[in-house]
Amino acid sequence: MYDIKALYEAASVADAVRLRLEHPEAQILAGGTDVLVQVREGKRAGKELISIYGIDALRGVALEADGTIRIGSLTSFSRITKDPIIQKYINVLGEAVDMVGGPQIRNAGTIGGNTCNGVTSADSASTLFAWDAVVELTGEKGVRRLPIGDFYLSAGKVDLRPDEIQTAILIPKISYENCFGHYIKYAMRSAMDIATTGCSVNVVLSGDKRSILRARIAYGVAGPIPMRAPAAEAAAQGRPLTQETADTFARAVLEDIHPRDSWRASKAFREHIAVEMARRGLIESWKLAGGVMA
Repeated sequence: MYDIKALYEAASVADAVRLRLEHPEAQILAGGTDVLVQVREGKRAGKELISIYGIDALRGVALEADGTIRIGSLTSFSRITKDPIIQKYINVLGEAVDMVGGPQIRNAGTIGGNTCNGVTSADSASTLFAWDAVVELTGEKGVRRLPIGDFYLSAGKVDLRPDEIQTAILIPKISYENCFGHYIKYAMRSAMDIATTGCSVNVVLSGDKRSILRARIAYGVAGPIPMRAPAAEAAAQGRPLTQETADTFARAVLEDIHPRDSWRASKAFREHIAVEMARRGLIESWKLAGGVMA
């Protein structure tokens, strides 16, 4: 109908790997919220598609024996937001993906598709970076796992080999235990818009709730790929919960981020809001953690 060459439907992960090997130029189709728009626009004319949408084993959220949270790559945004495991341990991820598009997009769009696109504006990406997520990839030689920071290679490009599909996103227990966070999205419109900048912050506090044992911060649209701000993280470690700490943390992000000028916003404006997002995100995170300001 839209001039695609062929559509292959994988019945299992093994079947998807086989199809990938047989049709190396084919585009993987998950929720279809991006690919089907491209098909409709004629941008996939003459191309092959491999649909993995029917592989139910890639859906759902589970808590593994070692405490790792496993999110199947075909899990929809709306399912992530409502999942009790996500709500209990890493609610901020549910809040972040609840800002993707409208209800129809969130019902169809998947966490795997969102990350495999490799775009820096993905609403899930900054939170996954801030929580040290691990990407699981399955191919002909078995399962490969790598930190999400290594999965993103450059703008729109990820480390997905010709025989592989992404099968899960993993959040280690050490990344979420006693950890509380907040996601802020700045966009030109309040709904159904790509982020001008996105920022995800989380903290682990001391036993007396008066200082920061660990802080993590990550951005979308602050560089060609989602990125952490290690200078800011180091600046907050061991510091008391004060406005000065929040200000120091926020200013330090400018040492790491690399936003660009675009029609959506200038570099200077993105830097300005990135600092403010960091400040607000840190304060909100320690409030969620029950912090006591000095």
